[in-house]
Amino acid sequence: MDALMVKDFTKSYGKHVGVDGISFNVKHGEIFGLIGPNGAGKTTTLRVLSTLLSVTSGEMYVYGKSVVDEPNEVRRIISYLPEDAGAYKHLTGRQYLDFISTFFASGEERKRMVSRGMEITGLGDRINSKVDTYSKGMMRRLLIARAIMTRPKFAILDEVTSGLDVVNATEIRQIIKDLSSEGVTILLSSHNMFEVEYLCDRVALIDKGKIVAEGAPGELKRKYQAENLEEVFTKVVRG
Repeated sequence: MDALMVKDFTKSYGKHVGVDGISFNVKHGEIFGLIGPNGAGKTTTLRVLSTLLSVTSGEMYVYGKSVVDEPNEVRRIISYLPEDAGAYKHLTGRQYLDFISTFFASGEERKRMVSRGMEITGLGDRINSKVDTYSKGMMRRLLIARAIMTRPKFAILDEVTSGLDVVNATEIRQIIKDLSSEGVTILLSSHNMFEVEYLCDRVALIDKGKIVAEGAPGELKRKYQAENLEEVFTKVVRG
């Protein structure tokens, strides 16, 4: 069974078609990149997969669970980190992770979850500082910890290193690599083609609501006679 199966998925907003009949599969344990220019339909697809938006037509299954017919079952096995995610600024990092853990576990399991989250953040003593004192990099580490401390089967990460400095971005990419090595399937969206090429086993390029290229980064570079994925991206989008 594939971790994700998307078949003929369409999302419309009135007369505007945001995503137009796309199909792709994600295998268990892989890091799959969904890339494209602004307004191409990436974030819409991720939001529908995470059950925040409805499907206009088509099918989506996460580990055999229908996003359309079994959204509650899907929510139990996924974790979604949107680009614009935030945390409660009046709480400390520890308190925030503890609060989130109440939705997923209790007793000793909950304690272990929070302990894992704190370890993932790498914030040290700053985990006891209020969130409103965190830098953007510290905030993103906290949010990634929140998203993966629950050990989801399927993690959806949107622009996970957006706006971060080189050190923080590198550390977060390693966290994602480690998560994948633990058997978690990851669907990743990013404008950073270096990041996508480094992290992803396969990618799908979406433009104007349609999938226009799909494959392993190496395959796409050979097909489009490109030196890197950024060049592939440019060639495909410019037609």
